Amino acid sequence: MPKKINRPSWDAYFMALAKLAASRSTCLSRPAGAVIVLDKQVISSGYNGSMPGVAHCSDEGRCYRRSIGAADAGKYDFCRSIHAEANAIALAAKKGMSVNGGIIYMTMFPCYICTKLLVRAGIQEIVYEFGYESKNAERDRHWKEALGDAKMKVRQVTLNDEEKKIFSNFINKTTSERRLESV
Repeated sequence: MPKKINRPSWDAYFMALAKLAASRSTCLSRPAGAVIVLDKQVISSGYNGSMPGVAHCSDEGRCYRRSIGAADAGKYDFCRSIHAEANAIALAAKKGMSVNGGIIYMTMFPCYICTKLLVRAGIQEIVYEFGYESKNAERDRHWKEALGDAKMKVRQVTLNDEEKKIFSNFINKTTSERRLESV
């Protein structure tokens, strides 16, 4: 008789996929990943990185924005990276897929620009792992209030040790190795 297999929750599964997407990030400051889910199916994913054809900070070994001395206050005017959630929305649009009614799983709470994109695109819920903390607490508070005004459902999800162990076992071992003897 086979032993019971522990499966991760849907939240853990989708958050783990967002974390895997972040492994493709080309940002030296904050790697981030996102997956958009509709009816428990991933319809798009994204990570933060430069536009196609533009140099990646990870390839150059320097943060472009910091290298030119751009201040934190206007950082998005000089940052090469497209945020993970914006990339996920853009890639879905490029393929003609609606994200309306979807849930987005993100490794980091969205910035205000991405907050507006998510609301306008029809995302119904934001599930994030790590809170965004900037040097401007008032600005951060404003972003959260804007989500409340838009009636956006927002939850924080972090993987627990058991879930991390499940994922680690799949990453560190040959995934599809036979579990039961052939008959």
